[in-house]
Amino acid sequence: MTKTTAKKITKTTAKKIVAFALEKKAEDVLLMDLRKLTSVTDFFIICSGGSDTQVRAIADNIVERCKKADIFVYNVEGYESLSWVLIDLVEVVIHVFQRDTRAYYQLERLWRDAPTDRFGDDEEAVN
Repeated sequence: MTKTTAKKITKTTAKKIVAFALEKKAEDVLLMDLRKLTSVTDFFIICSGGSDTQVRAIADNIVERCKKADIFVYNVEGYESLSWVLIDLVEVVIHVFQRDTRAYYQLERLWRDAPTDRFGDDEEAVN
């Protein structure tokens, strides 16, 4: 296990990842704290893009910026269709959706008991 895989991701770090999504104009960004609900992951970040090009740009930026920040990217899935890209950082799982796909799966409703912070394209995630 490398140093980057052992580093605990905190809510502050999760907010930095939210900022990476907002840099590429991600829409309706949610940071969901799952620590009291499941042991699978600590946080979900859910966001939307208006097209496959924007979904790719958001996902690419998150992956690139995480690597530069020494945040371990465990796996990335969904580049084939670009309707839902999942970026697994182990303690944080990021879901980058196209709007219609997000509306269909409604992950935020499945995890509605989680404390949630909402960020728009005009807000900053980190002060």
